[in-house]
Amino acid sequence: MSAEDLEKYDTEMELSLYREYRDIVGQFAYVVETERRFYLANAVELIPRNADGEVYFEVRMSDAWVWDMYRPARFVSHVRVFTFKDVNIEELEKPEINLPPGGSHFS
Repeated sequence: MSAEDLEKYDTEMELSLYREYRDIVGQFAYVVETERRFYLANAVELIPRNADGEVYFEVRMSDAWVWDMYRPARFVSHVRVFTFKDVNIEELEKPEINLPPGGSHFS
């Protein structure tokens, strides 16, 4: 396999991953970024820890999806991450659903 073939494969994998992300992001409540990974999750808990004067963080997530094109399974029920680096947690906005009078989309 040539370097060009590998680059093309990586590009196709990343595009496929982006499409998957775009299709599922609405199913999650949070975006979590660590120095190594990007996650979507429905529950997140950030726990500061201290060991010998060093502060680090434990991030617990459940019902999560991992942005990693080399993982065979990106959906995971529980994730625990330990890091000394920054953690960014953002709550995703859910679009308002305007129901017609009567409260249903279906007639």
